[in-house]
Amino acid sequence: MIPISKPSLGVEEREAVTRVLDKGCLVQGEEVEAFEREWAAYVGTRFAVATNSGTSALHVALACLGIREGDKVITTPFSFIATTSSILMQGASPVFCDIDPKTYNLDPRQIESKIDRSTRAIMVVHLYGQPCDMDPVLEIARKHRLYVIEDACQAHGAEYRCKKVGSIGDLGVFSFYATKNMTTGEGGMLTTDIAEVADKARILRDHGQVQRYRHEILGYNYRMTNIAGAIGLAQLRRLDQFNQKRMSNAGYYNENLSSRILKPEVLDDVKHVYHQYTIRVKDRSRFVRYLEQNGVGHGIYYSVPIPDQPLLKEHKGLSLPVAQEASEQVVSLPVHPSLSTEDLEYIVKTVNSYESW
Repeated sequence: MIPISKPSLGVEEREAVTRVLDKGCLVQGEEVEAFEREWAAYVGTRFAVATNSGTSALHVALACLGIREGDKVITTPFSFIATTSSILMQGASPVFCDIDPKTYNLDPRQIESKIDRSTRAIMVVHLYGQPCDMDPVLEIARKHRLYVIEDACQAHGAEYRCKKVGSIGDLGVFSFYATKNMTTGEGGMLTTDIAEVADKARILRDHGQVQRYRHEILGYNYRMTNIAGAIGLAQLRRLDQFNQKRMSNAGYYNENLSSRILKPEVLDDVKHVYHQYTIRVKDRSRFVRYLEQNGVGHGIYYSVPIPDQPLLKEHKGLSLPVAQEASEQVVSLPVHPSLSTEDLEYIVKTVNSYESW
């Protein structure tokens, strides 16, 4: 079976972990600080604050902006649950806006109709590694004095009009889970140009401490380990290489998959880093069985729109036709950097041979 994802870990990561173990300082030390500095420089923001997961970074981002009970955050119904659960963790209410059928990202044309007096922020997701169309989002946010949070957990190194995602809104959030374009095993990062936000994020991730054992606010144990920071530094130095291979693999699919297949569409003036290469299939269950029988891994991201999750009973039944259709049809093919030429040729041959295109 050709896997849908595979972390690219090598000698650099092993040596980095060994150095941390030899030092004996395992939690939030110099490796994490170095990772934060290099990540901020890479993304193009003044500050970066590391956490133990992308979800905790999303939670901290919302807390730093003062989002609380009674507030509303406009977001996408088509994403991993953490995009919404982080809003709920602050006691706020998610307001779902349908997606663009071409990019699967939040449709800016539908945002303004969702805004009311309680709206405080817009949380976009750069899904599958393609940036959301940010200029109209920012224009709406400025008009209504709303914060913009970029969930860039699937878009490390992606660019929108020559700016890296995570540097465009008020805050950016990244995940370093094992399947991402780069990994620390588990880990997250918040990026911002706002000094007060970065200062508060550092306090929130460490039990609300301003200094050791002096807890000024309610905080959390969201610290990144030095082991994760060391792996992150090694991975960051190879991220552009990883992304280039993903884009090359996607280009091979674009050129060689049958013209009958609905392939990803890419906005003008963006750099899509292909966390996933996602096609659409009407009879998905049959197609998935075919892939499994022929040894081709796959992923379905996501089979249930967030408002239809049991967690969000009060939102069930919302009219979100584009997200609903996408959830019934999307299938992702392997696109990770570890794929060989033979793997790519086999996947293309297998997919093109499916009898029901």
